[in-house]
This record gives sequence, C-alpha cells and structure tokens, in this order.
Amino acid sequence: MPSLGTTEIILILLVVVLLFGAKKIPELMRGLGTGIREFKKSASVDEPNNSDTNDTPKS
Repeated sequence: MPSLGTTEIILILLVVVLLFGAKKIPELMRGLGTGIREFKKSASVDEPNNSDTNDTPKS
C-alpha cells in the first residue's frame, strides 16, 4: 500500500478547505473529537450482565 507524501497531504487539505471553508473546519473537528471521545467512553464502560442477552427463554 503506497504511503501519502507531503504533496498528497497538502492537496487533500486544500480540497477540504475548498469544500467546507476555513471557518467550518474547526467546528467539524470539534464534533469529530466529541464523537470519538463519546465512543471511547462508551466502549470502556464495563456493562453489567444484561438478562436480555441470555439465551434462556423467559417464562
């Protein structure tokens, strides 16, 4: 798999700036960071045994 060089990264950043605008990018990154933080928090929480996931039928 080829790696990205400096020219390719600059080109990708330029396209992102043109598509979203310079003012919108910090807001998008903030939302992305919040989403990643929420995902990590929910993935790291130890969930108690849930009786709904057991294979035993309920009476």
